[in-house]
Amino acid sequence: MPPQTGPLVSTAGGLLQLLRDGRPRTRAELAQLTGLSRPTITQRIDQLLELGLVAPVHDAASTGGRPSSQIAFHPRAGVVLAADLGALHARVAVTDLDGELLAEASEPREIAEGPEAAIAWLLRSAAELLPSIGYTAQQVTGVGIGVPGPVEFSTGRPINPPIMPGWDRFDIPAAIRAEIDAPVLVDNDVNIMALGEQSSAWPGVTDLIFVKVASGIGAGVISGGSLRRGANGAAGDIGHVALARAADVPCPCGNRGCLEAAASGRALARALSVPERPLARPSDVVALAKSGDVAAIQAIRQAGRDIGEVLTACVSLMNPSTIVIGGTMAQAAEHLVAGVREVVYARSIPLSTEHLTIAPSRAAGNAAIFGAAQLAIDAALSPDRIAAALGG
Repeated sequence: MPPQTGPLVSTAGGLLQLLRDGRPRTRAELAQLTGLSRPTITQRIDQLLELGLVAPVHDAASTGGRPSSQIAFHPRAGVVLAADLGALHARVAVTDLDGELLAEASEPREIAEGPEAAIAWLLRSAAELLPSIGYTAQQVTGVGIGVPGPVEFSTGRPINPPIMPGWDRFDIPAAIRAEIDAPVLVDNDVNIMALGEQSSAWPGVTDLIFVKVASGIGAGVISGGSLRRGANGAAGDIGHVALARAADVPCPCGNRGCLEAAASGRALARALSVPERPLARPSDVVALAKSGDVAAIQAIRQAGRDIGEVLTACVSLMNPSTIVIGGTMAQAAEHLVAGVREVVYARSIPLSTEHLTIAPSRAAGNAAIFGAAQLAIDAALSPDRIAAALGG
């Protein structure tokens, strides 16, 4: 491998990025990898040792003379908080700096209760979880949060979120930082899930679309290895793409004929409800299908076809290698994914689908937590953050 030279890798933070893969290396190996001199490598390692972000490990095999001490990333040097604030649930977890789950808390909560109640619950839960695993709030190095609405990522403020009354432009990072002095990253929940799915289950995939099918429908887009948020954070909002079959169906967004109005879990629950068997949530539809109800199975399969119709355009535009279907309705993946595949493979050009994988989520219910943790970890361990910690 040629040396990974450049101004970034010459810093302590840049050197840490090489070590985050967890592989122990000697100073000589790091010098060879980076092209930096041994004295510079030693200085950078000493800085990272001072911060506790690396630690010595067992000695490398000796080739004669004194064995060379190896250095590796120390993921328990701190922790991050990862929160998934959904429409009808809330979950917060503590992970180490490798994203390993250490503790968590969750409960049914409605996002419509407002930001103050949600943030208070999150902070209260964190205050209970941290000491249970031997950490303090001062050892929290980052916070990642997913919310079910559009977010201005640069500020962490929700922007006109349709199902989040009281949240519009609420300063979530400031509310968290009043109690926890760490970077706070906030993003749309589907973006968070896409990041978590890719990092935990498809690490070698650089072009992926994650589709969440729950009360609503949305997508997170990873292209060229990076999450694409768009100019105003609205990239991937496929739930409000027009669907010809549903031209007259009203949508909560104010338009008619949206994909979400016909194929979301909420829409299916409404369509399948009868007086003697009312269905209130997407999970009710899943349970009905799992009981063998033919109407529910057919409705889910048709929802997959409808989603596939919209995704066909996405495949032509983005040429992903992987489409992942997640969210509550993916618990009936055998029917939903079959419908998506049926349409996408039939209507897309062969070149786009030759190596295209369409699969249910592997991270499942952990996708959002994994993604929120990844956002927080990347911010906490960024070269700029390391430089600031060193007084640079």
